[in-house]
Amino acid sequence: MDAVTAIQQRIVQIQSRIAELDPSRAGTLTAAASATSTSSPSASALAFGQVLGSVQAADATADVGYGAALVNADNVPYELVGYGNGKIPSSALSTISGTSHELWAPAARSFEAMRDAAARDGVTIGITDSYRSYDAQVDVAARKGLYSQGGLAAVPGTSNHGWGMALDLKLDDSAQAWIREHGGEYGFVEAVPREPWHWEYHPSN
Repeated sequence: MDAVTAIQQRIVQIQSRIAELDPSRAGTLTAAASATSTSSPSASALAFGQVLGSVQAADATADVGYGAALVNADNVPYELVGYGNGKIPSSALSTISGTSHELWAPAARSFEAMRDAAARDGVTIGITDSYRSYDAQVDVAARKGLYSQGGLAAVPGTSNHGWGMALDLKLDDSAQAWIREHGGEYGFVEAVPREPWHWEYHPSN
Protein backbone atom coordinates (compact mmCIF):
# COMPACT_ATOMS: atom_id res chain seq x y z
CA MET A 1 0.00 0.00 0.00
CA ASP A 2 1.48 3.37 -0.97
CA ALA A 3 1.52 6.39 1.32
CA VAL A 4 -1.28 8.25 -0.47
CA THR A 5 -3.63 5.27 -0.25
CA ALA A 6 -2.77 4.80 3.42
CA ILE A 7 -3.57 8.44 4.16
CA GLN A 8 -6.86 8.24 2.24
CA GLN A 9 -7.87 5.17 4.21
CA ARG A 10 -7.04 6.92 7.45
CA ILE A 11 -9.27 9.83 6.43
CA VAL A 12 -12.16 7.44 5.86
CA GLN A 13 -11.58 5.87 9.28
CA ILE A 14 -11.51 9.26 10.98
CA GLN A 15 -14.64 10.41 9.14
CA SER A 16 -16.45 7.30 10.31
CA ARG A 17 -15.31 7.82 13.89
CA ILE A 18 -16.26 11.49 13.86
CA ALA A 19 -19.68 10.65 12.45
CA GLU A 20 -20.26 8.34 15.42
CA LEU A 21 -19.10 10.76 18.10
CA ASP A 22 -19.69 14.23 16.67
CA PRO A 23 -21.89 14.33 13.53
CA SER A 24 -21.46 18.10 13.19
CA ARG A 25 -17.81 17.48 12.19
CA ALA A 26 -18.47 14.54 9.90
CA GLY A 27 -17.71 16.30 6.63
CA THR A 28 -14.70 18.29 7.79
CA LEU A 29 -12.08 15.99 6.26
CA THR A 30 -13.63 15.75 2.79
CA ALA A 31 -11.18 18.34 1.48
CA ALA A 32 -8.27 16.24 2.69
CA ALA A 33 -9.50 13.20 0.79
CA SER A 34 -9.71 15.29 -2.38
CA ALA A 35 -6.30 16.87 -1.78
CA THR A 36 -4.62 13.48 -1.48
CA SER A 37 -6.07 11.99 -4.65
CA THR A 38 -3.43 13.38 -7.01
CA SER A 39 -0.67 14.49 -4.66
CA SER A 40 2.75 13.11 -3.86
CA PRO A 41 3.04 11.31 -0.51
CA SER A 42 4.73 14.25 1.21
CA ALA A 43 2.25 16.78 -0.18
CA SER A 44 -0.63 14.49 0.75
CA ALA A 45 0.60 14.19 4.31
CA LEU A 46 0.92 17.95 4.62
CA ALA A 47 -2.54 18.52 3.14
CA PHE A 48 -4.00 15.97 5.51
CA GLY A 49 -2.23 17.56 8.46
CA GLN A 50 -3.47 21.01 7.55
CA VAL A 51 -7.07 19.84 7.48
CA LEU A 52 -6.64 17.91 10.71
CA GLY A 53 -5.20 21.02 12.29
CA SER A 54 -8.38 22.91 11.50
CA VAL A 55 -10.47 20.13 13.02
CA GLN A 56 -8.52 19.69 16.26
CA ALA A 57 -9.41 21.70 19.30
CA ALA A 58 -7.02 21.37 22.20
CA ASP A 59 -9.18 18.60 23.62
CA ALA A 60 -10.13 16.93 20.33
CA THR A 61 -8.33 13.68 21.00
CA ALA A 62 -10.14 13.19 24.28
CA ASP A 63 -13.58 14.41 23.19
CA VAL A 64 -13.83 13.14 19.63
CA GLY A 65 -11.52 10.15 19.80
CA TYR A 66 -9.09 10.80 16.93
CA GLY A 67 -6.28 9.12 18.89
CA ALA A 68 -4.03 6.86 16.85
CA ALA A 69 -5.75 7.92 13.63
CA LEU A 70 -3.47 10.97 13.71
CA VAL A 71 -0.29 8.88 13.32
CA ASN A 72 0.91 6.30 10.82
CA ALA A 73 2.02 2.73 11.53
CA ASP A 74 5.43 4.02 12.66
CA ASN A 75 3.79 6.37 15.22
CA VAL A 76 4.71 9.41 13.10
CA PRO A 77 2.05 12.18 12.98
CA TYR A 78 0.63 12.50 9.47
CA GLU A 79 0.71 16.28 9.78
CA LEU A 80 4.49 16.22 10.34
CA VAL A 81 5.71 13.37 8.12
CA GLY A 82 6.09 15.61 5.08
CA TYR A 83 8.69 17.76 6.82
CA GLY A 84 11.08 14.93 7.66
CA ASN A 85 12.59 13.74 10.93
CA GLY A 86 14.40 16.55 12.71
CA LYS A 87 13.34 19.11 10.10
CA ILE A 88 10.03 20.21 11.60
CA PRO A 89 9.63 24.00 11.90
CA SER A 90 8.77 25.42 15.28
CA SER A 91 5.49 26.70 13.82
CA ALA A 92 4.36 23.07 13.37
CA LEU A 93 5.14 22.11 16.96
CA SER A 94 3.65 23.20 20.28
CA THR A 95 5.44 24.54 23.35
CA ILE A 96 4.88 22.66 26.60
CA SER A 97 3.46 25.19 29.03
CA GLY A 98 5.91 26.60 31.53
CA THR A 99 8.93 25.42 29.51
CA SER A 100 10.83 26.14 26.31
CA HIS A 101 10.39 22.53 25.14
CA GLU A 102 8.37 21.60 22.06
CA LEU A 103 6.43 18.51 20.94
CA TRP A 104 3.69 17.55 18.52
CA ALA A 105 0.63 19.34 19.94
CA PRO A 106 -1.35 16.30 21.19
CA ALA A 107 1.81 14.97 22.86
CA ALA A 108 2.44 18.34 24.51
CA ARG A 109 -1.11 18.55 25.85
CA SER A 110 -0.98 14.97 27.15
CA PHE A 111 2.33 15.61 28.87
CA GLU A 112 0.95 18.74 30.53
CA ALA A 113 -2.02 16.74 31.84
CA MET A 114 0.30 14.00 33.11
CA ARG A 115 2.70 16.46 34.74
CA ASP A 116 -0.18 18.24 36.46
CA ALA A 117 -1.67 14.97 37.72
CA ALA A 118 1.71 13.97 39.12
CA ALA A 119 2.02 17.36 40.83
CA ARG A 120 -1.34 16.82 42.54
CA ASP A 121 0.16 13.62 43.96
CA GLY A 122 3.20 15.54 45.20
CA VAL A 123 5.46 14.27 42.39
CA THR A 124 7.62 16.48 40.16
CA ILE A 125 8.31 15.49 36.54
CA GLY A 126 10.92 17.63 34.81
CA ILE A 127 12.16 17.73 31.23
CA THR A 128 15.74 17.63 30.00
CA ASP A 129 15.08 17.24 26.26
CA SER A 130 12.14 17.17 23.84
CA TYR A 131 12.01 17.82 20.07
CA ARG A 132 15.48 17.34 18.63
CA SER A 133 16.51 18.75 15.24
CA TYR A 134 18.57 16.66 12.84
CA ASP A 135 21.69 18.67 13.69
CA ALA A 136 21.04 18.13 17.39
CA GLN A 137 20.69 14.39 16.75
CA VAL A 138 24.07 14.40 15.00
CA ASP A 139 25.59 16.19 17.97
CA VAL A 140 24.08 13.76 20.50
CA ALA A 141 25.29 10.75 18.47
CA ALA A 142 28.81 12.19 18.35
CA ARG A 143 28.88 12.85 22.10
CA LYS A 144 27.04 9.79 23.41
CA GLY A 145 27.56 7.15 20.73
CA LEU A 146 24.98 5.12 18.85
CA TYR A 147 22.62 2.93 20.84
CA SER A 148 23.37 -0.02 18.56
CA GLN A 149 27.02 0.27 19.55
CA GLY A 150 26.43 0.55 23.28
CA GLY A 151 25.83 4.30 23.36
CA LEU A 152 22.67 6.29 24.00
CA ALA A 153 21.74 7.89 20.67
CA ALA A 154 19.60 6.81 17.74
CA VAL A 155 20.98 7.05 14.24
CA PRO A 156 20.42 10.70 13.22
CA GLY A 157 17.19 11.06 11.30
CA THR A 158 15.51 8.11 13.04
CA SER A 159 14.96 9.36 16.60
CA ASN A 160 11.42 9.85 17.85
CA HIS A 161 12.73 13.11 19.33
CA GLY A 162 12.95 14.20 15.70
CA TRP A 163 9.19 13.75 15.29
CA GLY A 164 8.29 15.65 18.45
CA MET A 165 7.04 12.42 20.02
CA ALA A 166 9.69 11.77 22.70
CA LEU A 167 10.89 13.34 25.92
CA ASP A 168 13.90 12.83 28.14
CA LEU A 169 12.60 13.41 31.64
CA LYS A 170 14.12 14.44 34.94
CA LEU A 171 12.80 11.81 37.35
CA ASP A 172 13.69 11.01 40.94
CA ASP A 173 12.72 7.60 42.35
CA SER A 174 9.18 8.66 43.28
CA ALA A 175 8.60 10.26 39.87
CA GLN A 176 9.97 7.18 38.08
CA ALA A 177 7.59 4.96 40.04
CA TRP A 178 4.65 7.32 39.42
CA ILE A 179 5.13 7.57 35.67
CA ARG A 180 5.60 3.81 35.34
CA GLU A 181 2.24 3.36 37.03
CA HIS A 182 0.34 6.19 35.36
CA GLY A 183 2.18 7.15 32.15
CA GLY A 184 0.09 4.84 29.99
CA GLU A 185 -3.06 6.67 31.07
CA TYR A 186 -1.69 9.68 29.19
CA GLY A 187 -0.27 7.79 26.20
CA PHE A 188 3.36 7.76 27.38
CA VAL A 189 5.44 4.59 27.29
CA GLU A 190 8.95 3.70 28.46
CA ALA A 191 10.15 2.74 25.01
CA VAL A 192 13.93 2.30 25.14
CA PRO A 193 15.75 -0.27 27.29
CA ARG A 194 18.68 1.19 29.28
CA GLU A 195 17.03 4.64 29.15
CA PRO A 196 14.48 4.94 31.98
CA TRP A 197 14.36 8.71 31.40
CA HIS A 198 13.20 8.34 27.77
CA TRP A 199 9.42 8.35 27.32
CA GLU A 200 7.45 8.43 24.06
CA TYR A 201 3.91 9.45 23.26
CA HIS A 202 1.93 6.62 21.63
CA PRO A 203 -1.66 7.77 21.10
CA SER A 204 -4.44 5.23 20.92
CA ASN A 205 -8.16 5.25 20.18
